[in-house]
Amino acid sequence: MSLDVSPALLEQAERGEVDEAEFVDCVRTSLPYAWEMISSLVARLKIDGGEFADNQTPPPDERARGQLLRALASDAIRGALERHFGVRLAFQNCHRVAVFPLDPSVDDRLARFTSIRGQLLNQSPELRDC
Repeated sequence: MSLDVSPALLEQAERGEVDEAEFVDCVRTSLPYAWEMISSLVARLKIDGGEFADNQTPPPDERARGQLLRALASDAIRGALERHFGVRLAFQNCHRVAVFPLDPSVDDRLARFTSIRGQLLNQSPELRDC
């Protein structure tokens, strides 16, 4: 299981109604490394401005790497994080997370970041096993 779901949140899901704020809080507490990574990138984007903010430092261990993979590979988690922070998320390899503003003026930059070319240019021998 990738999230530590409280009995109350599970009951909501069983009834068919899930409060997204409670789901986001579950993500925050279950995946603290991923949460901190994304929230710090959002803060950097807001402070520094620009087209995007990204992380290029590999996670400190496999547990942290797994949190990033779980957060960004799940459509539900990723979508909830994007709505919560008001950004678009992009992901390369096992650690390169980027946040883009919702502003359409950065669509070209996002497209370059998520392109096949962008993926290939982000490869290195050190990241082969990530």
